[in-house]
Amino acid sequence: MQKIKHTLLFLGAMLFLNVAFAQTAPDTTKNTDPSLNGQYQFMLKKSKSLYGAKLINPNRLSALWKSVNDTLKKERKQLQEARQEIKAQAGNISSLKGEVTGKESSLANATASVNEIKFLGIAFNKGTYNTIVWSIIIVLGIGLAFVIFQSGKLRHEAKYRTELYQEVADEFQAHKVKAKDKEMKLARELQDERNKWDEGRGR
Repeated sequence: MQKIKHTLLFLGAMLFLNVAFAQTAPDTTKNTDPSLNGQYQFMLKKSKSLYGAKLINPNRLSALWKSVNDTLKKERKQLQEARQEIKAQAGNISSLKGEVTGKESSLANATASVNEIKFLGIAFNKGTYNTIVWSIIIVLGIGLAFVIFQSGKLRHEAKYRTELYQEVADEFQAHKVKAKDKEMKLARELQDERNKWDEGRGR
């Protein structure tokens, strides 16, 4: 029984000394991994174990707590900056969308004006206008061909009538000449008869 008592007293004294040493001993070992996980693992590695529990050096625990706070502050600052950047980008995106919408509207108006032709104050689609113009050209072409055909026909008729008139005029002139010759012949014959009759009376 006395042995157990002495053993417990010895262990208690050792525990007290370890705790006191852990609280007062300066930390001279440096950590090569500055991340939170590296600092945590370094603290566990350098801590002593007693009955399954870790005796943590308060300096290391304070350093870890400071690193956690610094990291949280840094993350919060970065999060705030990211939110502000996202907000600014959202504003830029909204502005760009407005510009794109305006440009699309301008492009649509330009396309409509290119595809639209005004004639006599009436707006026509380019395709419709081309169809109307070509229809008018075809109709005018057909009309011109008809006029040319009719003109040719009338010229032919006029030529025929002119030739016929000339032929009749020539025949009339020839008949007139013949009639005059006949009249002169008859006049001479009549004069001869008169002369004969006068001569007969004179005898």
